[in-house]
Amino acid sequence: MPTPIVISEPASKVEVHRCTVYCTNMSSPTSDDGPRESPDDYEASEQRASSAPTERTAIDVDDLELVYADGTAAVDGVTMRIPEGEFFGFLGPNGAGKTTTIKVFATLLSPTSGEVVVNGFDVRSEPRKIRETIGYMAQETSIDPELTAEENIRFACEAYGVPRGERSDRVAELLDLVDLGDVADKRAEEFSGGMKKRLDAATALVHRPPLVFLDEPTTGLDPKARNRLWEYFRRINDRGTTIFLTTQYLEEADQLCDRLAVILDGTIVADGTPAELKRRVGGEVLDVELEGGESERARGIDIAEEIDVFEDAAISETETGISVTAETARQHGTNLLVAFRDAGLTVTGFNVRAPTLDDVFLAITGDELDADQVEAEEGARTR
Repeated sequence: MPTPIVISEPASKVEVHRCTVYCTNMSSPTSDDGPRESPDDYEASEQRASSAPTERTAIDVDDLELVYADGTAAVDGVTMRIPEGEFFGFLGPNGAGKTTTIKVFATLLSPTSGEVVVNGFDVRSEPRKIRETIGYMAQETSIDPELTAEENIRFACEAYGVPRGERSDRVAELLDLVDLGDVADKRAEEFSGGMKKRLDAATALVHRPPLVFLDEPTTGLDPKARNRLWEYFRRINDRGTTIFLTTQYLEEADQLCDRLAVILDGTIVADGTPAELKRRVGGEVLDVELEGGESERARGIDIAEEIDVFEDAAISETETGISVTAETARQHGTNLLVAFRDAGLTVTGFNVRAPTLDDVFLAITGDELDADQVEAEEGARTR
């Protein structure tokens, strides 16, 4: 695997066996008798943002490129502006450049070219200042399974340099925020996957960062655990925290994000609010289920393409039939049904609906984003 350039930082002074939390969260510890200046609390941050005369930017990127040693362009010409307080979603298939981009923003990778400013600091010249003002929740949890929930958060407070006198209140606040107060004294190894994810997120917030990076935080969770984590993310965003989310779940992006960008082969190919992206698909979606297999679906596509009113429509095969996206889908859907009947195809289901982000992704990339397949691959790697 090609190896990118990594920015090195001095090793932490905390115990080696507890280094996971510190290294993942990327902030250097400070002594208790000389703590650095910590950010104001969430409410004060929100007030400052709302009273600012102009919109402040959390992430400002201009023509970012990252090229590996073998010549592979992992990120190619990415430009974006993310205002403070926004819940921003970053979508794309595996290998599109999502995680590489987020690692550049978090100062884990050094860009080949371009300008990247995070919370007002340059990623090349001021990486330490960026690390002090961000939270980072990686795909793999960084909690210590041998520590309790309370001990994990308390250790993160030490690693981030939270003043000793504030740690107890901060721990209690975060345990309540992620609904783990009732199990504060239980070891993390006893937790479910969803509880571990919530605890991991809490450790990324101990220093009250104005910006949090979430790299596919709900992959592998069941729907109930996923929804509970969504509620938590909404709560911290409502308190003024900017959130940068990468995800394989289009429903997740639709539910949570103010604005989205789609990256493909290292390049951003679309951006906008969820509603704007859905409107770009054009019209409505006609889903038709057909009896039979692949040959019947192929015939269905051929028939739909021959109908004049669907000349400019986007027509694709689905698992059970075909899908037609067109401005005239509702008006002329019956034309397609008649054509199928005349051709001897049996229709077993028929529905006209508004576009979803799945339709947007399919229209933009030409392929579906299969989160279930991603989960299966994740499970295979961890077994």
